[in-house]
Amino acid sequence: MIWLKRFAAQAGGQASLQAVVGLPDPTSLDQILHDNLPDLSRQRSWLDAQIIHWIGEISEEDLSRTLSYRNTKGASFNRRLSCLLLHFFNHQTHHRGQVSTLLAQAGMAVGVTDLFTLIPEENNS
Repeated sequence: MIWLKRFAAQAGGQASLQAVVGLPDPTSLDQILHDNLPDLSRQRSWLDAQIIHWIGEISEEDLSRTLSYRNTKGASFNRRLSCLLLHFFNHQTHHRGQVSTLLAQAGMAVGVTDLFTLIPEENNS
């Protein structure tokens, strides 16, 4: 949520992120945003749709722009949007790994988590 609001605040921010701007700001990084799985799932599905729509709007020119923002401690930074997007998606992978570990430790089967299983096989004939 924090990064999406930063992305939405950039000059010429895409309209698809404006709905995210209206969401409440988290009060801490470990704040529980939903008390139950159905609400969390619904919110995450909605948020994923916003992200997919937004990414479809980003241009090559946008990727080369510099985003100025403050971190949660108030320090200022200026970084290229393309690099921040790499962080945004990679960091979600980190958290998904944490969730997979916790579920596995709780005895739940998490299934195959390797990205290569989603990559289509090439026909080299």
